[in-house]
Amino acid sequence: MRIAAFILLAALVAPAAGAQERTTPYWASIAAGEAVMRTGPDRSYPAMWLYRRRDLPVRVVQVNGAWRRVQEQDGTTGWMLATLLSARRTAVVVGAYRPIREERSDDSPLLWQAEPGVVGRITRCDGRWCRIQIGERIGFIGQDGLWGTDPHERIP
Repeated sequence: MRIAAFILLAALVAPAAGAQERTTPYWASIAAGEAVMRTGPDRSYPAMWLYRRRDLPVRVVQVNGAWRRVQEQDGTTGWMLATLLSARRTAVVVGAYRPIREERSDDSPLLWQAEPGVVGRITRCDGRWCRIQIGERIGFIGQDGLWGTDPHERIP
């Protein structure tokens, strides 16, 4: 019985350990409904921000044990527990209203427009266009209108 419990525990911990070993910098998103950004990598450091918006993208720039130093859209950096972050790729619409198209083409029919600050989940990018899901709606947005991907980044 103990062996089975150990094997189950090892199977659950192994994927998390692999995710912890990613090379910085990399993109992540806030997984929790509430997440605290701190001035240092420990709960004893003062809180800088309390995020109450799941799926906000952040750029992980440093790893220190269970803590991740993250950068947000405005350049602010601080520390978050890794358990508050997800590998799910998300992005924020930036600049002006951005057209969401049916296909990856400026000539493709317009589905709707997304305003700056809207957060969506991205599943594929070809270096120019990303497939984005905002709520229940899915379409394609120009990658240059997003914060949450590197320039010309390809996401399979």
